[in-house]
Amino acid sequence: MKYEQLKLKGVVLLTPEVFSDERGFFLETFRQSDFNEHCGNFVFVQDNHSKSSKGILRGLHYQKNNPQGKLVRVTKGEVYDVAVDLRQSSPTFGQWVGVILNDINKQLLWIPPGFAHGFYVMSDDAEFQYKCTDYYSPEDDVSILWNDVSIGIEWPAFDSSPVLSNKDLNGISFNSAPCF
Repeated sequence: MKYEQLKLKGVVLLTPEVFSDERGFFLETFRQSDFNEHCGNFVFVQDNHSKSSKGILRGLHYQKNNPQGKLVRVTKGEVYDVAVDLRQSSPTFGQWVGVILNDINKQLLWIPPGFAHGFYVMSDDAEFQYKCTDYYSPEDDVSILWNDVSIGIEWPAFDSSPVLSNKDLNGISFNSAPCF
């Protein structure tokens, strides 16, 4: 596994070694000892799997009192995945990073606690899997507006307006969001 520190300290792109032949492929998606060495000593307590259609945008989500670190990957399709730094003491506070994750590059993205997270589905559909360092807590869930101009995320070009949940349609501004 190759670990690449991205421009936001703590956000790491993981590129697995893929072994392919005429039968298919094999890859290791997680090894605790290597993850601890390159990303920090975190324990995962919950795994999630979602499926979304083209044009769906989920995010920007986080939990303030029970922050979740997330190790995310796409097992079918393609998404544009985004992390926003909400750590007030960080030199990259309020900045974002985005990467394309898909079933071809098989990359994973580590987003530590203290970040908002979102993704946009670019393929006909996408299956998204992620490991979390804390349990989902609906009463603690925060959604920042995906298109907040003070963050300025450069999402991929949309064929039409992205499809959003009510929670995301009613997200709060970055400037009024509780931070870490």
